[in-house]
Amino acid sequence: MDIESLIDGRIGDWLVKTGEMTEEQVLLILQTQNIGDSRLFGEIAVDLDYIDIGSVIRYLERSDI
Repeated sequence: MDIESLIDGRIGDWLVKTGEMTEEQVLLILQTQNIGDSRLFGEIAVDLDYIDIGSVIRYLERSDI
């Protein structure tokens, strides 16, 4: 399995494409969720200081969700 298939197809992918996070940071968050952390991707990213809340808001404003 390559790194592209592991990256979250939503906010994680967008944050990597915009240069706000690295692929490694995204993978760490996905692994954290896989071992039982129930927080949302953006919550974990903000708590780890990978991004600020403004990044999450920008994603939500441009997203179709």
